[in-house]
Amino acid sequence: MAIPKHIAVIDVGKTNAKLVLVDGETLEELAVVTRPNKVLNGPPYPHFDLDGHWAFFLEHLAAFNASHGVDAISVTTHGASVVLLDQDGGLATPMLDYEHTGPDALASAYDAIRPPFAETGSPRLPMGLNIGAQLHWLFARDPELHTRTAHVITYPQYWGYRLTGAWASDVTSLGCHTDLWNPWKGQPSALVEALDLSSKLAPAHCSSKVLGSLTPEVVAATGLAPKTPVVCGIHDSNASLMPHLLGHKEAFSVVSTGTWVVAMAVGGATRALDRARDTLVNVNALGDPVPSARFMGGREYELIRGGSDVQPTEADRSAVLQNQVMLLPSVVQESGPFAGCQGGWSTEPQTDGQRIYALSLYLALMAGTCLDLIGAKGPVIVEGPFARNVDFLSMLSALCEGGVETAASATGTSTGAALLLRKEYCSQTMRFSAPQHENLITEYIADWHRLSNAARERR
Repeated sequence: MAIPKHIAVIDVGKTNAKLVLVDGETLEELAVVTRPNKVLNGPPYPHFDLDGHWAFFLEHLAAFNASHGVDAISVTTHGASVVLLDQDGGLATPMLDYEHTGPDALASAYDAIRPPFAETGSPRLPMGLNIGAQLHWLFARDPELHTRTAHVITYPQYWGYRLTGAWASDVTSLGCHTDLWNPWKGQPSALVEALDLSSKLAPAHCSSKVLGSLTPEVVAATGLAPKTPVVCGIHDSNASLMPHLLGHKEAFSVVSTGTWVVAMAVGGATRALDRARDTLVNVNALGDPVPSARFMGGREYELIRGGSDVQPTEADRSAVLQNQVMLLPSVVQESGPFAGCQGGWSTEPQTDGQRIYALSLYLALMAGTCLDLIGAKGPVIVEGPFARNVDFLSMLSALCEGGVETAASATGTSTGAALLLRKEYCSQTMRFSAPQHENLITEYIADWHRLSNAARERR
């Protein structure tokens, strides 16, 4: 298939839903429209506004087609999400927000049936962060739901279904701490049979498989050509990995930043992953296992920033390093490499600039910890919003022997999803220069790790 001229990417993160128009040759983002990914409180439980998103996507697919033309469609979404459909293709139940605590009430019963970490590479996570826990809880709270459910599909493929009418799941979404997938064998785990879903779970495909062309209803709503191809779609962290997966032959890692900060190591050192520290095995678009670790860095950034847009001064930076003003893990305690640790300030910052600078250092130190846990080697490529944070990059470069690079694209997930329609690509990155205040930073790093590890031991 020739490279499409213009690729529309449905890109749903936990915070925002976007439609991005990408130039198929240059991967330049020609247009971006965004709406909040607001969680509806219920009934019956907190869930996502799928109908609102769908109307938004159709409206702007039509606008993009009128202004530029749309020649293909790709999809990327956040993980930990699955959609249950009835026999007619409608929702069997609303799509649960994975941050709902409902599944925790049945944790013991679920733990009795879930496969071990050695089979799935999936750590036991709270709330609905394991899709298996979501399904177990949903079926328990509504005894008729299992019978009502005809198809279980992972989230990117829900939008593929709305566009084409085809049922599918993809390996990257099933391999994202769902408990439903064995990443080493490339097949469903024993949990699928335990939940009696073997005949309901949509078949898994590689992310680049073309699902089909558009339904008559979508054609009528958007004006797109009926034969516009739609690819299967991809989990968003793996979309960030995609440009570099195609472009690198040696070991490297990617730090994908957003609501979640996800570190992924390709070709790194062998590590025995510690499931207690939020390490896991993802599956990339080629179907291969990828050691990964993560924390809720974007959420932590917003909580500590508190809406401030202050830029740290050199005086702020010097004061933080000299006075050991440290933010210790964890701000969000439910996940990450220091889950369960009650974080806070070692020394209170005296200015807003000091607070923002120390926050950036904290986020880099957390990302560096994640990279260490998964045996990352070679250059570290930073994707997403933190790639524009000089203080974050400076600290991370002090932590990573292979150096730090930033992606040329500001929207790595959209670019990666567009690359599903291409067979090769040479990723474009920029090397970040060496950090300032090197001696003070070295001392700061050692003290932060000492205090953080001590807090973890006291948990």
